[in-house]
Amino acid sequence: MASNADTTGTDDTTAVEIDKETARVVRPSGDDSGTLPHHNFFARLYSGTGAFEVIGRRRLWYTISAVIVGVAVVSILVRGFTFGIDFNGGTTMSLPVVGDKGHATVSQVEQVFRQALGRDPETVVIVGSGSSATVQIRSETLSNDQTEKLRNALFDKYQPKGPDGQPSKKAISDSAVSSTWGGQITKKAVVALVVFLVLVSLYITVRYERYMAISALTTMVFDLAVTAGIYSLVGFEVTPATVIGLLTILGFSLYDTVIVFDKVEENTHAFQHTTRRTFAEEANLAVNQTFMRSINTSLMSTLPVLALMVVAVWLLGVGTLKDLALVQLVGIMVGTYSSIFFATPLLVTLRERTELVRTHTRRVLRRRGPDAGKGPAKRQERPREGGESQDTESTRASFADTPAPSKPAPGARPARHAAGRHSRPTGKQNKR
Repeated sequence: MASNADTTGTDDTTAVEIDKETARVVRPSGDDSGTLPHHNFFARLYSGTGAFEVIGRRRLWYTISAVIVGVAVVSILVRGFTFGIDFNGGTTMSLPVVGDKGHATVSQVEQVFRQALGRDPETVVIVGSGSSATVQIRSETLSNDQTEKLRNALFDKYQPKGPDGQPSKKAISDSAVSSTWGGQITKKAVVALVVFLVLVSLYITVRYERYMAISALTTMVFDLAVTAGIYSLVGFEVTPATVIGLLTILGFSLYDTVIVFDKVEENTHAFQHTTRRTFAEEANLAVNQTFMRSINTSLMSTLPVLALMVVAVWLLGVGTLKDLALVQLVGIMVGTYSSIFFATPLLVTLRERTELVRTHTRRVLRRRGPDAGKGPAKRQERPREGGESQDTESTRASFADTPAPSKPAPGARPARHAAGRHSRPTGKQNKR
């Protein structure tokens, strides 16, 4: 059987072989100087050479995203939201856990509330830890007489201490919000969200082309739906701080998406004039090149949020800080996922419906030959072990069929290309 490799010489008289099937240099046994090192996961992640297939598997990401949105929508429709007192109205009362007559517990406070007013409270929770822990009671709107009656009952039961260390009724605080005020807060929150989306839509439409604008806005709707669904599914309380945090994470998601789109725009600039990669492959390369930036941004954003939650929940027991940090933590995770696995794949799907991208894709595949695959998703440039892109089989074969240039004899005239005498020389005269 004929060998698939040709042998040629080098300057150091070491014989090497060129495999016609893979177009790779095959060195003699014992010589591994041409072996490319194998890069691990983190090396490929940092190199950003297109090693991770994102765009080519966009149907998988669409399926996962659709399942997540479906669960979120079903939870919103079935379970609804747990709105805070600022939206529904009501009365809240809080007192220190540690009193002169012992420590207050949730069951004991519920019993005191029931004995004093003849009905159960809506919620009783303990927030914070140690000496700063407090009991927070929430109920329907109480009258002044009912509030005072409940305050006296709690004081007689626990004798909470004031700032001077002596038992005092002033250690028991209360606040009331009417249902009318809650309706006004809800209306203002919706108006703020709509204004934010309109301004963002105008900016993206002016800054980018329409398909990027559509993809970015759809991604923000995705983030909004999923974050709201998580709040509904887990039962997190929705407060004005939640709305503020939601607007913040929508801005973060937009920022992360714009970073990826900037790289896509850079890679695909004048893409129709080249046939090296398809539009989908250029977009996949852009996602790989911004992987570490998105991950680092998310990590740096998550650390202060986690610190805020620790301070709010375990040290100070401030519910407003907890609500703000919670929605930001959820939103950062959702926004990072959508920027990588939803926004750019959606952009490629929309662009591939245009005649320009379809024509360019056909040109690229036609240049690669019949074995390149039936679509851009079938022909993504796969990384070699060293992080470089591999050529197609047809390109390898054409390269391997080209005979290796022989070493010119001393004093020989430079060889000229067969296309004509005006062509550029293909070799240089060796020095004597």
